[in-house]
Amino acid sequence: MKDFDHKQIDEIIHSRIRLAIMAILLNVEHAEFIFLKKQINTTDGNLSIHLKKLEDAGYIAVEKHFVDRKPVSSYKITDRGREAFQQYVQRLDNFIRR
Repeated sequence: MKDFDHKQIDEIIHSRIRLAIMAILLNVEHAEFIFLKKQINTTDGNLSIHLKKLEDAGYIAVEKHFVDRKPVSSYKITDRGREAFQQYVQRLDNFIRR
């Protein structure tokens, strides 16, 4: 049986809400804030905090624009985020299969 180093698990992704955000963004070209909020079923403030953590890590990018004079934030996964997510899944898989 291989040893498992829990420190190899990406703490940025390893949160229920951030994991959900990454999984959604992996499968769409981009997603607006309101879409993510509905899909994840969380509050504006909670979602904002988690999106900011992912953005600060370079895992997602945000584009802000206006629709009918209302601000709209649209998010997409970056190449760095895609790679981090793939590593995260691989490391969890290795742990489960050990």
